[in-house]
Amino acid sequence: MKVNKLILRNFRNYINLTLTFTHGINIFIGDNGQGKTNILEAIYYAAMGHSHRTNTDTELIRWQQDSASISIFFSRLSIENSIVLKFNTNQKKEIINNNYTIKPKELIGLLNVVLFSPEDLMLIKGMPTMRRRFLDMEISQISPAYYQQLLKYNRILAQRNTLLKKIREHTEKAEMLDAWDEQLATIGSQIVKKRQIAIKKLAMLANLMHRKITDNKENLTVIYHKHGIDENIIENLADEYRKKLVELRQHDIYRGSTSVGPHRDDLILSVNGINLRTFGSQGQQRTGVLALKLSELEFIKSETGEYPVLLLDDVMSELDASRREHLIAFIQDRIQTFITATEKKYFPDNKFGEFHKVANGIIME
Repeated sequence: MKVNKLILRNFRNYINLTLTFTHGINIFIGDNGQGKTNILEAIYYAAMGHSHRTNTDTELIRWQQDSASISIFFSRLSIENSIVLKFNTNQKKEIINNNYTIKPKELIGLLNVVLFSPEDLMLIKGMPTMRRRFLDMEISQISPAYYQQLLKYNRILAQRNTLLKKIREHTEKAEMLDAWDEQLATIGSQIVKKRQIAIKKLAMLANLMHRKITDNKENLTVIYHKHGIDENIIENLADEYRKKLVELRQHDIYRGSTSVGPHRDDLILSVNGINLRTFGSQGQQRTGVLALKLSELEFIKSETGEYPVLLLDDVMSELDASRREHLIAFIQDRIQTFITATEKKYFPDNKFGEFHKVANGIIME
């Protein structure tokens, strides 16, 4: 997977920008607020259909402009492709893949990327939502069917939660939950099974990466934790969800939310048997995150046949020298990478990649 060219029109602080890239490492150096991250954001948006910095598309449009666009040209398994996204303050965004208009849900998986930002260092000690999102994004990129299931599950979940509130307010009857429970149990069990299959492979890769980073001193384990469900239940998971949804129905009505299902699950990470989130040092937690991110790259390659594009957004300054060396050694001559940084000192003195200076929305080599 290689990004060859990016064209931005009125995107963030760029009026009219065209960039071509090396298939190796592309580094953007500059002070904060100059537009470095905007380049990575555009690539990420073209791959995932949303920004990692905002939920509002109109914020992507340059100040006092009505429209903006991202055009990205990339090769996938040596076949040339293009994605164009057009934003307008008064209309829904338009997505064009190889000259054909597509729906947002059809975008995922066309261009595979892995983003590593300072926020990801909270992946282990942060809320379960972050770890579920990490896993869901990874699986979605290699399985559009999983992404469709996830969208459907979230719609059903939202509708069930709305119904729970109405029942609590005595405007609907509890019996109406039966139909939603059946759908939630069926699709929810399918999602969990796919997550467990992915975690089995990811855990093995993450441990290999972690052992390399720690010189074989530590073993990292990653376990999928089903919230409110017996961990030993593998078969008939849908039946178990049906039973639990009925069992917890009054509790859910009182709270106005669904208390069991894949939207409550988590990943448990341990090093040498010690829970990283609870007892791991900051250094161990950062090593664990780095191992996860590197394993994500290998996981996608094993499923698609090629490495995804790697986006490193100001993360080099957050890693110590040892972890930076491991990261650089892994990506060099292997993965097309886009890196933002405020200083050049974080990189090797030898020929490492193609450097760009970014200042006030202007990019110079």
